[in-house]
Amino acid sequence: MVKKGGVAYRCAECGYEAAKWLGRCPECHAWGTLEERGSSRPAITRVAAGAPSAPARPIAEVDVETARARPTGVSELDRVLGGGLVPGAVVLLAGEPGVGKSTLLLEVAYQWAATVDRALYVTGEESAGQVRLRAERTGNVHQDMFLAAESDLAAILGHVDAVKPGVLIVDSVQTMASPQVEGSPGGVTQVRAVTSGLVALAKERGLPVVLVGHVTKDGSVAGPRVLEHLVDVVLQFEGDKHSTLRLVRGIKNRFGAADEIGCFELREDGIAGVPDPSGLFMSHTAEPVPGTAITVTVEGKRPLLGEVQALVSQSSMPQPRRAVSGLDSARVAMVLAVLEKRGGLKMGDKDVYVATVGGMKITEPAIDLAVVLALSSSIGDVALSPRLVSVGEVGLAGEVRRVPNVGRRLAEAARLGFTHALVPPDSGKLPSGIRVLEVGDVASALNAAGHAR
Repeated sequence: MVKKGGVAYRCAECGYEAAKWLGRCPECHAWGTLEERGSSRPAITRVAAGAPSAPARPIAEVDVETARARPTGVSELDRVLGGGLVPGAVVLLAGEPGVGKSTLLLEVAYQWAATVDRALYVTGEESAGQVRLRAERTGNVHQDMFLAAESDLAAILGHVDAVKPGVLIVDSVQTMASPQVEGSPGGVTQVRAVTSGLVALAKERGLPVVLVGHVTKDGSVAGPRVLEHLVDVVLQFEGDKHSTLRLVRGIKNRFGAADEIGCFELREDGIAGVPDPSGLFMSHTAEPVPGTAITVTVEGKRPLLGEVQALVSQSSMPQPRRAVSGLDSARVAMVLAVLEKRGGLKMGDKDVYVATVGGMKITEPAIDLAVVLALSSSIGDVALSPRLVSVGEVGLAGEVRRVPNVGRRLAEAARLGFTHALVPPDSGKLPSGIRVLEVGDVASALNAAGHAR
């Protein structure tokens, strides 16, 4: 506890108070987040009633037209946002450097200027000339797109007054600073102050604001945790530098589903949405290859077909190697143990490599059955049917458990030409056009996969 009248230091992440400065917060264990707050204030025990800014109304009389989303013109982004940008909403788009955040937002600014209203793009990381060159290269130049190179919050507000845009894009929030707050740009205090100022601007004028954010080494949004609480929508922009595929994943959304994804392809002439991305996550070979299995995962409301590849070989080392890419390594290790114990396959003296195709990352348990089939196919060196999909969670007893949205998954598989499916028992109403085989355990799944060839 802080002594009465003593100088208090408060953690910017969790609010913990200490009488002296500490390098690491004892509560949330974050480094460098304790800031001087002056003397501690006593807790408020009574609050006097004040005049409300507007009288309360029955909810049925509240006007909803001012809160309806407006499409940005980028359909894959609108899918994640829940239909588009809501007036007064603040969206935080975070991603690694070079992943394509600025390219995507230039496309948003262009589409907005061409179809809705003026768009103001403020950059603090590049000069206006550099942004103009990239806009010309990607074909995103419009007379109602306004560009400003600023790093001062007050100057941004001045540009908003002069331009009166329909959307404001700030690239990035870590490069902006407020003259009324101490600290360097990108620091905890400045990031919080700049974000609070832009949130207040958005709510006061009904102006949608899109903020670009940096990420840390572990992939989380850089800056204080309160940054994600201040904004209305948090989007994660993901992509492998060795692949052209980019994913916009919803993390927080006050206006729609928080687990949707949008798929994009980064090209030399810009970025384009991929409305049907299932083909990107599967390899295309003339003949079936042992060690591959097709599954259907669900991201938000979108079913996506993915391919799991496995390679099992005799190990020449005392400690066999296990390598996993695109999947949960702990879950793959569990499936290996179940396959050895319940499936009767020797795995302890073999090197095992398991990966997904196309840079796809799958964490849901519904792909366990596909991992089982891929591993057994590689051990036996026998290819599975190229028209077979499998969906199901594998338990420690070797049972195949039910997963949600089986009907939606199989409908997508049938649309793409798959004819057979292995699913858990009692999976509900299933679509026609695909032959469904219900399997209750790992042994029956291996047997059914062999007969489906």
